[in-house]
Parts: sequence; C-alpha cells; structure tokens
Amino acid sequence: MPEAPAGSGPRRRAVLAAALAPLAVSACSGGEAPEAPRTPARGPESGHESGPEDALIMVIRHAEKPYAGGVGRDADGEDDPGSLAGRGWRRAEELPRLFPPSSGSFLPRPAAVFAAGGKPSGKERAPARCRQTVAALAAALRTPVRTEFAVGAEAALAQAALAAPMPVLVCWEHSGIPRLVRSLGAHQLPGTPAGWPDRHDLVWMFTRRQGRWSFRELPQQLLAGDV
Repeated sequence: MPEAPAGSGPRRRAVLAAALAPLAVSACSGGEAPEAPRTPARGPESGHESGPEDALIMVIRHAEKPYAGGVGRDADGEDDPGSLAGRGWRRAEELPRLFPPSSGSFLPRPAAVFAAGGKPSGKERAPARCRQTVAALAAALRTPVRTEFAVGAEAALAQAALAAPMPVLVCWEHSGIPRLVRSLGAHQLPGTPAGWPDRHDLVWMFTRRQGRWSFRELPQQLLAGDV
C-alpha cells in the first residue's frame, strides 16, 4: 500500500476545509450533495454570460501512463499501451480516499462522475486511461461513470456537467482540459493555468457562486512522491 500522504495534518485540513466550505459535502454529516443547476450555463463561446446557478466542478487528469517505450496493463493485467502504468493503477485504487465516505477525505463527494469516452485514435489513448482512473472511485461511490463525450467534445461536456447533480468530477485528457475550462467560462480567472502541468496528482476545483467562478488547485497526496 502507498505511504500515507504527507502534510495531511490539521493545518492542511483546515486550509482545504475553508476553500471548500461553500459547496463541500461533509463526510461526517452524511449530507446530500447540493442540487445541480437545472439550466446549463452558457459560456463566452455562445455569446452569453454564465448563468447565476451555483456549481462545483472538480477536474483531474487521468492517472500515470507508461513512459515512452513502456507498456501499460489493462484491468486483466494484460499488456496494453493504451492503459495505465503500474503507478497509475495504484493512484486509481487510492483515489476514493479523497472523497466521503472515506475517513480523512477532504473533497466533497461527487454526485456525478464523467470520464473521456470513445475509442483511441492515433496517439490518443486517453479514453481507457480516464475510465480506469475513476473505476474504483465509481464503485466506492456506487455512481455510474458517464462516458458519452470524447476528447474534443469539451463544449458538450461542459453543458452536461453544469446540468448534472453537484458536485461533479471530470477525469480528462490533459490537452483537452483547457478547452473544458474555456467552455465552462472559467478560463479568465486569476491564477488559472493556461494548460495542465506535467503532473497527475492535482485536482482543479471550479466553484461558481452567484454567477462568479473561483479556482483552486489542490494536491492529491495519495502516493509517495506526490508533491
């Protein structure tokens, strides 16, 4: 089993709790997730401002893939270049620790989970890796994974995510995440990176309150070596 995450003491939990307070669901209280906005928000690309509905969208990159020349493993343990590497599978197994009902969790329990769908094409191997990353989490939450959107369909994904029950977790391919952020209408927030960094151990959290987005980047700290 991976080592316990570093820096997971009271100070870290207090900081994260303050960041997540507006829409967080308490693991101890067993409360229900906030109800989703019923009308999809319209972002800048449609020529309209985002609607006033509250929203909480968490975005993660799929877990670690094989290094160049390496081979991943599918769910049956067979060699598969489009699947996660060993460290990626360990991260996927540990991902439920971030969310209730796991004790010590610090993120709100997702009411809806999205992962990239479709079939791999060319060098694009993300769909299987995204689904593998959230498989254990979806089983722990007893929540189906929505995979009707492929990489490249971020505008449709954003509309579906904003119309889903909140909070929402999206597991996506790193090159498509900036397009998703733009489709949400949250790309001009101060501090929002232009692209996803070369890391697999982050959570991007976008919170909309009274029509205004805010952004937080949080560490997963699930495996030894995570920052």
